[in-house]
Amino acid sequence: MAAEQLSPEIGQRWIDLAAHPLPDFEDLRHDSDHTRPTGDNTALLLDATLEATDIVIASPLYWYSVSASTKRYLDYWSGWLRTPGVDFKATLQGRTLWGVTALAHEEQVVADPLVGTLRNSAAYMGMLPHCLKGVGGTPRRSPARQRQQARRRTQGRGGTAAGQDVLRARASAGDRTLPVRGVAVRKYGARSSAPVRGVVARQSATP
Repeated sequence: MAAEQLSPEIGQRWIDLAAHPLPDFEDLRHDSDHTRPTGDNTALLLDATLEATDIVIASPLYWYSVSASTKRYLDYWSGWLRTPGVDFKATLQGRTLWGVTALAHEEQVVADPLVGTLRNSAAYMGMLPHCLKGVGGTPRRSPARQRQQARRRTQGRGGTAAGQDVLRARASAGDRTLPVRGVAVRKYGARSSAPVRGVVARQSATP
């Protein structure tokens, strides 16, 4: 993963939300006073969030949005805004929120609700938003594998003379397109050369 390429001097802290589950969030802004949590997963995630200069949320695309545990974590931001002595919004202002997701659909527009959730969260906090979207899937179902198999079927049909003519024409025209064997990643958001100095949240990809 990209984080492995960072310098050892850059501190990283990855927290698996599936391994550190949060209770269902209750919006109690009108019913009770908020107190800072201690000694539980809520306290762990709050402290890690406040300490990070860059928050990286890696979540699969589940039904056009973030996973349930990622949404629950973001819901807690609402409560932390009202926790005395935390200054949650002021602390996060000017820092960076990164979103990383993978989807099996080639039309990346289906991930717009997920991107919108992260961008709106960043905008409210005054953070800088960035999002990476990748197209993937199982080897048999990935878009790249399907295109590769379609090309092979075309080449093996009817003695392949027509298919070979097409391939030779493409080669002579300078077409060097190769099948994709990994995840194609596209970046959305403003370019930034600033290093990631802290990361906080990772969602397990287990359905």
